[in-house]
Amino acid sequence: MALKVGLLGLGTVGTGVAKILLDAKGRHPLLSSLELGKVGVRSHPKPRAIDLPDALFTIDLNTIVTDPNIDIVVEVMGGLEPARTLILQAIDQGKHVVTANKAVISRYGEEIYEAATAAGVYVMIEAAVGGGIPVIAPLKQALSVNRIQAVMGIVNGTTNYILTRMQDEGGDFENILTDAQQLGYAEADPTADVDGLDAADKIAILAALAFGGRIDREAVYCEGIRNVSAADISYAEKLGFVIKLLAIAKLPTADNSADNIQVRVHPTLVPTGHPLASVNGVNNAVLVEGDPIGQVMFYGPGAGEGPTASAVVSDLLSIAASLSTGQNPNPLLACNHDHTISVMPNAEVVTRLYVRLLVKDTSGVIGKLGTCFGNHDVSLESIVQISVQNNEVELVVVTHAVQEGAFQKALAEIRQFPEVTDVPSLLHVL
Repeated sequence: MALKVGLLGLGTVGTGVAKILLDAKGRHPLLSSLELGKVGVRSHPKPRAIDLPDALFTIDLNTIVTDPNIDIVVEVMGGLEPARTLILQAIDQGKHVVTANKAVISRYGEEIYEAATAAGVYVMIEAAVGGGIPVIAPLKQALSVNRIQAVMGIVNGTTNYILTRMQDEGGDFENILTDAQQLGYAEADPTADVDGLDAADKIAILAALAFGGRIDREAVYCEGIRNVSAADISYAEKLGFVIKLLAIAKLPTADNSADNIQVRVHPTLVPTGHPLASVNGVNNAVLVEGDPIGQVMFYGPGAGEGPTASAVVSDLLSIAASLSTGQNPNPLLACNHDHTISVMPNAEVVTRLYVRLLVKDTSGVIGKLGTCFGNHDVSLESIVQISVQNNEVELVVVTHAVQEGAFQKALAEIRQFPEVTDVPSLLHVL
């Protein structure tokens, strides 16, 4: 007997899901057990990228999550509401849920997973992170035998596209953002992408899976790319780095237990030899470090109709497989976290940093800077004089691994020096 799928949303991803379900030839045979039962849209009729019978459509989304004939609800609407409410209603009705909604899962995952456990149904989220890159299932299954030490990656295609263009062309952020919007790579309101909010949602989800506990999304340190300049891109290249927006979740040290972890998003100078340095354009990549596996990286398209729809339907297939064998619930498919993991305050994080300063061209200023940093236990790897213009010297400082709070205290003191005219950039270094 076919499993009927209720589809909430028929935008780019929803259209891709419907196309796969309606054209199973040459794909896994279990797809034939999935049938598109109903499609919920905000308005109908209107021109669409796929031709479906009118009888499939409804603008009353509640009828999908309460329909006793629907077995699995696929939520690809986006946004927090009504998506969260519809997901919880579907669970309450005993329906399995597949969602691509990272914002809902990162903020309301605890509530949703607890409801799913109580109802004995699955909530599957492969499409919520990394588009078509299979990273959720490996973290829940194949990699779960490892002691995970770090998960980090490039998980937002818009920012990676902008930074890649800045790297290749030497252009400024605002101009390339405008171009990306015209090309459809950036939204009209790019806030979630360029301010790092989308990446923070995703790393909260990955951290919860990697370290086996709930993550408070509001505790994730988040910094976007608006302040990355063409000058920083150029200086980073001269120092042997490229700049990427990294999402990072890691243990403070390899032998620590996962009860106080770093979870953060920020522009980062990545050494050119690092695996993530060559991930360009709209592509995403997630690097996992664990014991005993070492490093493994997942790479591919992070968004779009085909990749994201592929991830959604892979979750549908997993549910169909579990139900066909009577193995329900399958603990390797479930997302159960019975405790909350403490996220380390950003001031306590130990990291390397890059800062660019403009100072007056006077003698002794570099020594004064070095003394101030030293007084705050900030060890410097290098101070490089870049240029001299109009009696101002441009300096780039790179630190060794230091406590960020100590560095910030030193920098706050340095900003008050009469010789310091500006601090245009502060970036992290991997």
